[in-house]
Amino acid sequence: MAGKAKQKIKLRLSSRLVKKKTRRKKGFNGAKHCRFCGNAENLQNLDYKNTDMLKHFLTESGKILTSKISGNCAKHQRELSSCIRKARTMALIPYTCAG
Repeated sequence: MAGKAKQKIKLRLSSRLVKKKTRRKKGFNGAKHCRFCGNAENLQNLDYKNTDMLKHFLTESGKILTSKISGNCAKHQRELSSCIRKARTMALIPYTCAG
């Protein structure tokens, strides 16, 4: 046995373990702060007639962004979504975007 070279043993990972290591959740990292808390000017702009601001809180398909993504607190997220719904009813914002 002394004359034979030592063989290195390679450990093989199963394909499941390799996929688990490479797969990660894509999160929305960063500081979450409400745009409307502490800023009275932005809170006054929160109106169903201000469609330019409301469009910032919609996806490309026309859905309302969640508070986790937009960073709004629960109180202002409810106000924002009601303003968006009211603007949709008045036909200022489309329900869905074509394309």
